[in-house]
Amino acid sequence: MRPLKESKVRKEAVLFLLFLLLPGKSMFAQDYRLGVFLNPLISWFNTDIVEVRNEGSRAGINLNLTVEKYLSDRFSVVGGMSLSGTGGRTVSRNPVMFRFPGYTSVIAANNPVIYKIRYLSIPVGIKFKTYEMGLFSYWGEFGFDPKIVVRGRVDIPSIDIDGQKAMSEIKRFNIGYHLHGGIDYSIDGSTSLVVGLGFESNMFDITKDIGDQETDRTSHKFLKFVFGVNFEL
Repeated sequence: MRPLKESKVRKEAVLFLLFLLLPGKSMFAQDYRLGVFLNPLISWFNTDIVEVRNEGSRAGINLNLTVEKYLSDRFSVVGGMSLSGTGGRTVSRNPVMFRFPGYTSVIAANNPVIYKIRYLSIPVGIKFKTYEMGLFSYWGEFGFDPKIVVRGRVDIPSIDIDGQKAMSEIKRFNIGYHLHGGIDYSIDGSTSLVVGLGFESNMFDITKDIGDQETDRTSHKFLKFVFGVNFEL
């Protein structure tokens, strides 16, 4: 059996810690905001050589969960997790070899390769927000997006390829940057609706150059239509 004095000291220590944590939790909650966003997007490729060119854009969707840490009334640090279903189309003016898992195919000149790519990203950024004017405020955000390709497939109609795995032709890791802006509409002081527009671009080549394929730099770009809800914790 523990001495009575020791039990009493431990009990007082626990009560003291609870006393410190309860106001601390309240202060913590006032400094953070959680966001849930479902953003339609348009994505396309941009190449740096004339032998390989972009051939149109593709629609997609982005699911984004964010946490904001207030630095002041108008500035915050933003982090979170993002899952994007995107794509793009490229065409080569020369015949090219395309490597699939287990075999290789030849794609004739001027036939499109349609990429379907899914990214998992961890975006981080700095956000600026104006003071509220009535129920509205305006915001802008700049940041970076470390990302990994979690799925990559292609359609190549000229050789009857539909949804074939193509990770052997897609680079697994990349980093992008983003620039977003929009309007924040306050509902009840702690919850707000968010709408806006955003642009994002990968900084590094998304496709591999294998064998005698043209050596190029293909960047992936996105136009986002931002829709979401923010909650103060």
